[in-house]
Amino acid sequence: MQRICVIGGSRYFGRLLVERLQAAGHQVTVINRGSVRPPAGVEHLVADRDDEGALTAALGSRTFDVVVDQVCYTPVQAAVAARVFAGRTRRYVMTSTIEVYDPATAALPAVPSGVPVPEESVDPAVWRVATDLPWHDDAYLEAHYAEGKRQAEAVLAQAGGFAFVSVRSAHVLGGGAREFTGRLAHHAGRVSRGEEIAVHEKALPTVFIPYEELADLLLWAATAADFTGPVNACSDGPLDVYDLVELVAAQAGRKALHRIVPAGEEASPFSVDRHYAMSNARAKALGFAFSHTSDWLRDAVAEALALSAAPTA
Repeated sequence: MQRICVIGGSRYFGRLLVERLQAAGHQVTVINRGSVRPPAGVEHLVADRDDEGALTAALGSRTFDVVVDQVCYTPVQAAVAARVFAGRTRRYVMTSTIEVYDPATAALPAVPSGVPVPEESVDPAVWRVATDLPWHDDAYLEAHYAEGKRQAEAVLAQAGGFAFVSVRSAHVLGGGAREFTGRLAHHAGRVSRGEEIAVHEKALPTVFIPYEELADLLLWAATAADFTGPVNACSDGPLDVYDLVELVAAQAGRKALHRIVPAGEEASPFSVDRHYAMSNARAKALGFAFSHTSDWLRDAVAEALALSAAPTA
């Protein structure tokens, strides 16, 4: 049994992670702002993770074997966490994102198109941090989401108060109504209604992961592995937006309709016109076994089609 603290963990794969940690016999504490209670038997601390004083007071004298941070988006949040949890935990796992590799958002080492992007393309140990930028401004944060995640990783990696791991997640699918972005259901609804999907003419493949597998990988990274640094989380079998929409259309019994948009114009979030599909080789070498998209995507699409067809209140 380990003592595990989950920051966030109130919805989607974070909630599933909490449930699986509890089922595995770990002593789990969830910290959030109180809007959603964790499962019965899980300790619940109510605090705003941005408020250093309130977070410190809520934790009291508690210490943990591992902290899993589901909701760290900025270097300012990371700096608060680094100070508060230094000396309270031996291991800190942050949920990060594929977007850290987007070459449109930072000057990154070039990776040949078609070659899966490895973790060393973004090294948090040397990434520059600027906490004086307007990270508290929602509009700024939305426009700089990828850089916020890169700098948050950097703060925690460079803090030195604990062993640090960042789990860089691919696009997460599955879960029906639990999938809070609604992206797959949105696409399913448009296809079902015979509406066009906006795509780039030369869309490149990207990578995906089912929400259950991401919860499993976070559980593994927190409790069953002893590596440090970033690790990519994606199923085998990259897909481009045309592949994905064709699969949705086939299951919906409809014809896929596309509208080509110029480079730089808004398109489907699954339409990628620059290369940053991740490699999962490091996680495999460390012992994690990934699924293939063909193992689970049809079920995720079926859930999305059912959700898009459900009457609204």
